[in-house]
Amino acid sequence: MSADKRAVPVAYLDHGATSWPKPQPVIDAVVRALTELGGNPGRGAYAMALDASRAIFEARRACAQLLGVADSRDLLFQSGCTAGCNLMLKGTLKPGDRVVVGSMEHNAVARPLAHLARLGIEIAVVKADRTGLIDPDDVERAVRQEPTRAVVCQHASNLTGTIQLVGDLADIAHEHGAIMLVDGAQGVGHLEVDIAALGVDAYAASGHKGMLGPQGVGLLYLAPGLEADVQIEGGTGAGGSESLEMPAERPDRYEAGTANTPGIVGLGAAAGFLAGEGAAQRDLEADLARRLHEGILGIEGFRVLGPPPGVPRVPIVSAVHERVDGDRIAFVLDRTYGIAARAGLHCAPWAHDTVGTFECGAVRFGVGWGTTGAHIELALRALHEIVSS
Repeated sequence: MSADKRAVPVAYLDHGATSWPKPQPVIDAVVRALTELGGNPGRGAYAMALDASRAIFEARRACAQLLGVADSRDLLFQSGCTAGCNLMLKGTLKPGDRVVVGSMEHNAVARPLAHLARLGIEIAVVKADRTGLIDPDDVERAVRQEPTRAVVCQHASNLTGTIQLVGDLADIAHEHGAIMLVDGAQGVGHLEVDIAALGVDAYAASGHKGMLGPQGVGLLYLAPGLEADVQIEGGTGAGGSESLEMPAERPDRYEAGTANTPGIVGLGAAAGFLAGEGAAQRDLEADLARRLHEGILGIEGFRVLGPPPGVPRVPIVSAVHERVDGDRIAFVLDRTYGIAARAGLHCAPWAHDTVGTFECGAVRFGVGWGTTGAHIELALRALHEIVSS
């Protein structure tokens, strides 16, 4: 088969965008949902519908256990982390509020905040350093300047792999009467996330990245007592249908419409898989990302973005070359070597501007489930040959 007709990459290194392949328990759970759980959960008292409702309940509980959430009703299923970020931000912030936010945010946060700014919410951006790290002292100074409703920060960068000091930022926010809102798209799975220990008020998570679930499903944690304005209204499985108001109780208040049963059940299976295999997988990812990082630094002309070797990061390694454009590198990696990587701005123009790559972008490699040492060696050999030709 010619390279331009290759359907499956030889080396998939785009886990920062989505994980692939999925662990077999996730695939099996999705297949079971499609073949055995066809009823509409919460919408009927017949056996198939009840089985679907029970499967969703169990998936929510598995996700809550993985993330350290005491009451699974505080964990809401969303269509993805982007939907969770929109509910988290638009549902809790009002005109006149002030928000302190880091400069490394993905567009899943930056664009909703831009919308809110047009409605009268003040946005104060704290710039990270060139490695992508936000200094908690800078955040504290920003929060002290004026009354602040919320501190908003990602858990880890989809560009540099930088892990933010979320727990410290949450402490600062709470000391000054603000709430802490976190975009955890790159956190769960690649990091051991304990939401209770972090002390955050809201945490949006992707289901299909490091968590290894299907696409089209994500999570949003809302702390007890923190309510968000409902963004989508409609049918739910709770209470009577006679009221035109959404039910008050969680999670039904925030989950209008027919649930994505296959996605949710698959996500629950992924949570169970990570509960058993997650620690070993994180160790492997860290080792492979380190090897890739150090190997790229050994190729003349490359600069690797983010923390230096030896500083923990999620397994994302982005690089720029002094002579060869990142788009060209990614194209040749795919067409000649069968390596899936992503070039460009990665839906994170703030982050690229922060680290000085807004004009040129970068080529990004994401390590994850299924990545092997052979994939890393192939990528390093390919990069050397591309920039040497």
